[in-house]
Amino acid sequence: MALGIWIADILDNAVSKVRPSDGATLGVFPAGPDPIGLAFDGQNIWVANQGGANTVTKLRASDGALLGTFAVGQNPVGVAFDGTSIWVANSDSNTISRLRPGDGKITGTFAVGSEPQFISFDGTNLWVTNLGSNNLTKLRACDGATLGTFPTGDGPVGIAFDGVNVWTANNIDGSVSKR
Repeated sequence: MALGIWIADILDNAVSKVRPSDGATLGVFPAGPDPIGLAFDGQNIWVANQGGANTVTKLRASDGALLGTFAVGQNPVGVAFDGTSIWVANSDSNTISRLRPGDGKITGTFAVGSEPQFISFDGTNLWVTNLGSNNLTKLRACDGATLGTFPTGDGPVGIAFDGVNVWTANNIDGSVSKR
């Protein structure tokens, strides 16, 4: 499989695959309306379609072929893969959906804070930024059980796990939080 960096293009309703070594575009592939969040499951790219379709799109990473479009909650934003399942943050539903990668079937829906945005996996648990409630929700990946809710700065959106800590980018107050 050719290596690539995948980029969501919300203006053109597409995703692009770019070669890391020189930035050359290897392909542009249609996704759903307003693609935003992306995740790689080892073979495929999953794209959250924020623009009212309430879906995620599955593309084959090697060639960008459309493998399916699957319904999730309202206004999906972030997507993550935990090694077993695809997780999608549904901002207007205040939930995250767990999907089976093989067929896109929803295998669970779990309540989180207000306006969930993006998701990070720390090897055991999922962390979800909640823009509307200014906090993080920590869920156990194996069953979706809520393990805690933690304060952040104002307007948490971006999230990353560095191997030790979970970091959030807080959009409204321009800060970064470490958990």
